[in-house]
Amino acid sequence: MSSYSARRVMMVDTQVRPQDVTKFPIIEAMLAVPREVYVPSDKREAAYVGENLPLGGDRVMLEARTLAKMLDALNIQPSEVVLDIGCGLGYSAAVIARMADAVVAVEEHEALAAEAQRVLAAEGVDNAAVITGPASDGCAKCGPYDVITLQGGVETVPQALIDQLKDGGRIAALFMDGALGAMKIGHKTGTKMVWRFAFNAAAPVMAGFASRHAFAL
Repeated sequence: MSSYSARRVMMVDTQVRPQDVTKFPIIEAMLAVPREVYVPSDKREAAYVGENLPLGGDRVMLEARTLAKMLDALNIQPSEVVLDIGCGLGYSAAVIARMADAVVAVEEHEALAAEAQRVLAAEGVDNAAVITGPASDGCAKCGPYDVITLQGGVETVPQALIDQLKDGGRIAALFMDGALGAMKIGHKTGTKMVWRFAFNAAAPVMAGFASRHAFAL
């Protein structure tokens, strides 16, 4: 077993399973996907550390615990199509692709998007496509989606994304309030969203997802 394989098992055993994440597809995907190939080359040694991994600017690769608990709360099915917003170098898309029918991953940083597409192709992930464009715009032409995941913090979820969710679909969003965050799962019924608290986590707010705070003197 390579050192990375051993670290992957340890990550699942120490960061994922203790969080009551027991669904087989999630455990299987996190054991199978080599997290180290989806991080910047100079950060490979930190790939399995139990914290968010900086990708530059306001972007991080969510810690394994946060991603696993998000996926557990969403309960993605093999027939579903998922929109993965802010995919970074493609790790989340690779994990979700093992559970879903297809993944449309959106990344607005061109260098990250190009590398994500390259690594996903090299790893044989043929049911995930990377789209380059503003994260807050999503990808309407490929929708509507059963599930939307946001791979970073938000203060607000743009209506443009909610519009791309199927009736009955669900979205996972990490709502940040200062340094504190609450992962919530939103269920769409008609035009209404009903949000339910899932767990606490934290991540930087992604560009395009900050509230427009009123300017006051």
